[in-house]
Amino acid sequence: MEEEPNLSHTIETVTSLIALSHTVRVFSVKWQLIRKRLEELNSGLIALENALTGSHDQRIVELVALVHRTVDECHNLGSLCISGLYTGKLLMQSDLDKVISKLDLVVSKLTGIYHTDGILSGGLALVVSRPPVGATRDEMRFYVKDLLNRLKIGDCRMKKQALVSLNELITEDEKYVKIVVDLDDFVLNLSSCLDSNDSSIQEEAAVVIGVISGFDTYKSSLVLSGVIAQLVRTLENGSYKAKEYSLYSLMRLTENGENAWALSAHGGVSVLLSLCSRDDGLELGLIGPCCWVLRNVVIIEEIKRFVIEDNAISTFIKLIKGRDELAQIGSIEFLKSLVFDDECVRNLVIKEGGARVLVQLLDPRSSFPFKLRETALRAIEILCYCSVDCVNLLISYGFLYHLLYFLRKGDVSTQELAFKSAVKLCGTSEEARKSMGDVGYMVEFVKFLEAKSYEIREMAAEALSSMVIVPKNRKKFSNNDYNIGIVLQLIDPKDGNSSNSKLLFSILLSISNCNHARKVISHSTYFKNIEKLAETGVSDAKKIIRKLSTNRFKSLLNGILHS
Repeated sequence: MEEEPNLSHTIETVTSLIALSHTVRVFSVKWQLIRKRLEELNSGLIALENALTGSHDQRIVELVALVHRTVDECHNLGSLCISGLYTGKLLMQSDLDKVISKLDLVVSKLTGIYHTDGILSGGLALVVSRPPVGATRDEMRFYVKDLLNRLKIGDCRMKKQALVSLNELITEDEKYVKIVVDLDDFVLNLSSCLDSNDSSIQEEAAVVIGVISGFDTYKSSLVLSGVIAQLVRTLENGSYKAKEYSLYSLMRLTENGENAWALSAHGGVSVLLSLCSRDDGLELGLIGPCCWVLRNVVIIEEIKRFVIEDNAISTFIKLIKGRDELAQIGSIEFLKSLVFDDECVRNLVIKEGGARVLVQLLDPRSSFPFKLRETALRAIEILCYCSVDCVNLLISYGFLYHLLYFLRKGDVSTQELAFKSAVKLCGTSEEARKSMGDVGYMVEFVKFLEAKSYEIREMAAEALSSMVIVPKNRKKFSNNDYNIGIVLQLIDPKDGNSSNSKLLFSILLSISNCNHARKVISHSTYFKNIEKLAETGVSDAKKIIRKLSTNRFKSLLNGILHS
């Protein structure tokens, strides 16, 4: 295998990753460090390529392989950051630190080759002529116009160089984006590059369009140039990288409903569904972005019906059962959009097994990442919580036990997610509340009554208030002195009219129908707080006093009558 083509492809890959890094909007400090190392690496590789004479140095072969592995890892992290589908902030920061260290190692190895062979002598590094910082608008426009001429009349190599230079410009200075868009025919010529037979030109053009599509101001210029039709053709016939960047552009462009129609008119919806239904797994990484584009377009009823008729529901349920996290998350998010506010589609998804496969993702015996579980749980809420029959179906799948496990043993993020979902579940039906009481949810809700967050405390009180309405739950709760004691202890003696106090009073009023609970309340040291609140006119406190007094009178009367 010859060395120069390998090295040339490596330079293209690094250049592309530099462009991608400019589109990342999170962990900006980390990505600035990564970009700095990538630029240093890119300059060194270009110098190395210029200096090579066709030798087969094993060190360079190994270096190229190491660069490709590191760049692939960095590219995957970039895609996760752009889509927001990473597992957690701390984990992503750790992964970014690791890739920075790997890039340092690559640069160090490259420097070692320089020092050994003296490659850098002679000023071989490539220097791209461009206006300096602070240049006038006319100077900037003149340079961009020169790039346009290269695109129009240059050979493949010249066109590619023009696109690489353009990428550097627009990612570093937004002013150049406006110049490009305002310059006659530039966007049109740029779009036509997507139809190039040279994959490197096609890829560089897709990267440029991806950057421009990130600016709301310039989206209309892209659409008017006919870029949507060309992006769809790229999805059909382009390289993997060109398809990937085309999808990023379509994600942004189809946020506008009219552009969604344009995508459909050019056959884009069918192409997207075809990419998602491939069985060979060769382009599995494209499924996540495909799903986000489809999410945007199915808000249009006619497109949604077409998607459903094309058997999309079973396709995406099958993808959820797979093992690619981005594809799984994208598929779930797509189905969420598909069923939103549509009972008929919701029933179709459930009939196809959608609810069951989502519940399986929550099985504690599995090792799915938090982000996937979170997405699945939110989808379950949308899919099933609005119907009593669907909730009963969830219960039959063992959902209550999975949710309870994470409520008890999950980390902080998982526990909070499970808690909020459980609270919502309480509001679905009496049957759900009864089942939740049977498996032990009330004990967990009592623990959350003492949470640091006022919102969490109030939600816990609300959940318990609804659960103790069920007679079986009320009896179980009332027989536990600790439960009653916590509720009494948490009633604010200074503000009995707060929403949280009202919920706690609601719990006490419900359980005061039970003899044991009445005794515990009456003999509690915290009962005096209720008496004080009653004296100050708090109506809920008065109701408690009145109810307990009435029950004491009834007990006394019954004792007299039966003596």
